[in-house]
Amino acid sequence: MKELVDQIKVLGAQFIENATAQAEKGNKAAGARARKASLELEKALKQFRKDSVEAGK
Repeated sequence: MKELVDQIKVLGAQFIENATAQAEKGNKAAGARARKASLELEKALKQFRKDSVEAGK
């Protein structure tokens, strides 16, 4: 579970960095990277939820 939390931290940081570059500088490539990171982040968060529910049983 710790590895998953670390992965979520990294993906979140990547998303914020790229989304900020797109919003502030109009960097289109950063926007594509932010969208990709958001999809990966979504998957990781769903897995965290699943693992967390299992751990609570």
